[in-house]
Amino acid sequence: MKNSDKAALSFKKGFNCAQSVLSAFSDEFGLDKKTSLKISCAFGGGMGRMQETCGAVTAAFMVIGLKYGRYTLEDKDSKELTYKLARDFAKEFKKLHKSISCRELLGCDITTKKGLEKANEKNAFSKCDKFVKDAGEILEKMLKKKGEE
Repeated sequence: MKNSDKAALSFKKGFNCAQSVLSAFSDEFGLDKKTSLKISCAFGGGMGRMQETCGAVTAAFMVIGLKYGRYTLEDKDSKELTYKLARDFAKEFKKLHKSISCRELLGCDITTKKGLEKANEKNAFSKCDKFVKDAGEILEKMLKKKGEE
């Protein structure tokens, strides 16, 4: 099963967007599923349901960091590459969805209890299935392409 399919399935089971994306890729980078789910939990709903950057996007950035991120002070090239790949990811996601903002993607306000109830009534989170799946597919292409260079 492809990681994008794992992410979509995880979201359908009830994990948030960020948890679904990060946990789908975690095995590839030696990160156990429990840890990946805990790390990414606060990033759902556009980071703590503040509706900033989409959780699927922030989790994709985490995956990019796991693959290419800097972990020594001397390795400035990895930092620059990681930032570039995060921007590239955002550009590809925006091509598909016009935004990486949770608020814009959902088209409703989930920052209040009343707004969240209204979003649930309107089934607004059904859109997130596509965001999670697309984030996974973009990552799969990026990681494969970069790995072939």
